[in-house]
Amino acid sequence: MTLKIQAKNVPQPEFNRKLFGRKKGRKLSLQTQELIDTLFKQKLDIKCEDLGEPESYDPKNLFSFEPKQMIAEIGFGNGDMLAVLHKENPDDAFIGCEPFLNGLGNLLMAIEGNNTRNVRLWQDDALLLLRQFTDNSLDKIYILNPDPWPKKRHHKRRIVRPETLDLYARLLKKGGRLIMTTDVDDLAEWMVTQASNHDSFIWTANSKADWQNAPEGWVKTKYEKKGEKAGRKQSYLIFERL
Repeated sequence: MTLKIQAKNVPQPEFNRKLFGRKKGRKLSLQTQELIDTLFKQKLDIKCEDLGEPESYDPKNLFSFEPKQMIAEIGFGNGDMLAVLHKENPDDAFIGCEPFLNGLGNLLMAIEGNNTRNVRLWQDDALLLLRQFTDNSLDKIYILNPDPWPKKRHHKRRIVRPETLDLYARLLKKGGRLIMTTDVDDLAEWMVTQASNHDSFIWTANSKADWQNAPEGWVKTKYEKKGEKAGRKQSYLIFERL
């Protein structure tokens, strides 16, 4: 793939509250449902009534310790990345957002028995939660293999677009990282174009190898491994907050 930087895009309307697609797929197992009712609802669930007014909630308040880093993952899918990172980095705090119950259930199965003091989960549209957080409150934002919404009329649904980048820029500290991946060439070009055209971000890649190869210590998800077997090439797009 040859990435091409396009001209600046015309800003689009404010994002809305609508979620596209189903929030539940196959039937949940009894064990998974029990974990949702206990581990999630009683311990890890972020309660919307606790968040207050937009841009007023410090996400550190979700945790009982002082985190070294605050990290959010938008759309964690089956939770492969989040399950590993939270265990390997106990001094960091992780906020995982995923509207789909099956993905939430898979993550809960993976982290059951772990020390989950550094994990909090949001089972809804990530943008609704992130809008509540205070400025400069996150160190990293992960967006891994988001829905490509390939039809042009659906591009306004893409999770990386001018108005969402405004939000990510507000939330990230100076030097913070926006970490994105995709195995869809068109979406890779779109994300590079959108983020490169934003005044608050700079692409960290200095050569093709920087975005064609996984960063050191990268956790490959099941989705990524499946794509590799099918011959799809993953792009690793890392932008720094200026």
